[in-house]
Amino acid sequence: MKIIETNKAPKAIGPYSQAIEAGGFVYTSGQIPLDPETGVLKGGDIKEQTRQVIKNLDAVLSAAGVGASDVVKTMCFLQSMDDFGAFNEVYAQYFTSKPARSCVEVSKLPKGALVEIEAVAVKR
Repeated sequence: MKIIETNKAPKAIGPYSQAIEAGGFVYTSGQIPLDPETGVLKGGDIKEQTRQVIKNLDAVLSAAGVGASDVVKTMCFLQSMDDFGAFNEVYAQYFTSKPARSCVEVSKLPKGALVEIEAVAVKR
């Protein structure tokens, strides 16, 4: 088991790692739209926040030596399913390999975020 950390993504805001590599897979913690340098929530709407989440997720995946095309599963959490269409527009631009996915509405996310995404990637 290997802990993955990068300063190009927000530091963990609790007792967890940004990602763990184990058994040929990389398991990321959920990423919210925090600016890695300031720790402040970035983006006022779902599209802007989703772009920042994906930027953060990409930084963690890169630190582990994988990328979007290696992702086999994502778990997506939205504060409101009313944002589902706009979220999908941004998500589809990044995850072109169409990994398996769960997407659910939750009542609250850390720091008041509108979206959180976690991923599982395979090391090739």
